[in-house]
Amino acid sequence: MDVYGSTKGRRSMILQKLKSNSSVSVSELSREFGVSEVTIRKDLNILYERNLVIRTHGGAILGSNPVTTYEDVHINSKRLIHYREKKAIGKAAAALINDGDTIMLDSGTTTLEIARNLHKFQHLTIITNAINVAVELLTYKRFNVILIGGNLRETSQSTVGPVSESVLKMFYCDKLFLGVDSFNLESGLSTPNIEEANINQVMMSRAKEVIAVFDSSKINKRALAFIAPIDKIDTIVTDDGMSMKLRTQVKSSNINLVVVSAQ
Repeated sequence: MDVYGSTKGRRSMILQKLKSNSSVSVSELSREFGVSEVTIRKDLNILYERNLVIRTHGGAILGSNPVTTYEDVHINSKRLIHYREKKAIGKAAAALINDGDTIMLDSGTTTLEIARNLHKFQHLTIITNAINVAVELLTYKRFNVILIGGNLRETSQSTVGPVSESVLKMFYCDKLFLGVDSFNLESGLSTPNIEEANINQVMMSRAKEVIAVFDSSKINKRALAFIAPIDKIDTIVTDDGMSMKLRTQVKSSNINLVVVSAQ
């Protein structure tokens, strides 16, 4: 029996829970409200269609404006969003690396998936400002991993600020894999955090090739802090949620495009 009496009331309570928690799961909502998991999934799908939540594997997080976003979402919530797409993007992006390369991995959950797909390589130098990425790279026990210091951001588990930027300027790399929060043909690349935008700009200036990695939910959005126009990107790796029209526009901008299908 639904202890909250009505469908409308239940959905309102789901939103209230999301305002006080970073995420909710289908199983916990089913137990709390005394309804089936099928019913909860329908609720979350309705809220998603109204742009009130973002669906994740097994649950949801609170949504934001579909065009302009200023919310700096915690990495523990981000990792739940579009997980299958990120896995496929990470695998495809790793295929662009050559043994012996010096690469730079930006912070984020999609770049973490790249770090998880480096098994075939023997000799890589990897520069990163992401704590979770560096920990993942340690499992290979054969790469030269350079972790950039600086001010630690709890939200992204990454380092930013003047110290990080000055250290980055000591290096050059063959390829930068840049995680992107928002991608727009007119507005370019952007992120909710100004310090993240600053360090991304420095990263791009030190790379021979810039490879932007993002799932299609980031497309046609704009965040607070500008990173760069799209003509600063050499390659994009994304999923097949990108429209055919946009694919054509991207290619006409002389950007290499790799589109993957989530399994």
